Amino acid sequence: MKHEHFDHRIWPYALPGAFILAFLWLIQWAQHLFAQPFYKYGILPRTLEGLKGILFMPLIHDKLDINHLFNNSVAFLLLSTLLAYSYRKVFLPVLLISWISCGALLWGFAENHGSYHIGISGVIYSLFSFLFVSGIIRRYFPLQALSFLVVFLYGSLIWGIFPIDQHISWEGHLAGFVSGIILAVLFRKQGPVRPKYQYEVERDLGIDPPDLEGEWLRRMQEQEEKSDPLIITYQYIPKRAEPVATPLDVHTQSNSPSQDQAPSDPNQENQP
Repeated sequence: MKHEHFDHRIWPYALPGAFILAFLWLIQWAQHLFAQPFYKYGILPRTLEGLKGILFMPLIHDKLDINHLFNNSVAFLLLSTLLAYSYRKVFLPVLLISWISCGALLWGFAENHGSYHIGISGVIYSLFSFLFVSGIIRRYFPLQALSFLVVFLYGSLIWGIFPIDQHISWEGHLAGFVSGIILAVLFRKQGPVRPKYQYEVERDLGIDPPDLEGEWLRRMQEQEEKSDPLIITYQYIPKRAEPVATPLDVHTQSNSPSQDQAPSDPNQENQP
């Protein structure tokens, strides 16, 4: 089975993610140049002010925590590249819907503690769950291998959807994770699919598969008929039975004189 969907070059598919990351780093640099509080462009749940964060939240990161943006940049570049390489036909819809849906779910279901939610982590979680679930339900070996690769690299992300650290937006992670699963189900029939074998195509067309076993048996029978049969002749020689003495024969033998005894002397009877 040939996997014609996949290209040998993967680096061109990293360009969309790299372009988005370049814009994120540009905004990070702008935060140090201007006094404008960029974090207010994040999501403040269940408020009209926080609605704009549905669009701008992934672009804003902590001004004083460069590691936050760096870690997200590595994960986003890798996952977006794998998405563009493996699901190029649905890459743009999945990315855009993930961008909007994780922010919308966060705005609608998270509690308002007075803190703004910022960062592209929700989109990363959406891409992660999409790649994993989509590869499993499509039952296509290259995509299944990609699913296990994603789990191997970022399987620890699963802990981010639980309220373990109060400084981490676990609601945003959970919203992105759920969004990716929903998108994997919605787009399950679009993009790469498992090629069908010849017998599957014939079965769909209503063509009965050949009876290979019956044909093999007929050929073996024809070969046996053409070849000289092997004849085995058995000769049975019965064993001779020994004669069995009857009671009459035993009585006759006991009354008759023995052939081995000498005849009696007749003169012995005339002696006085």
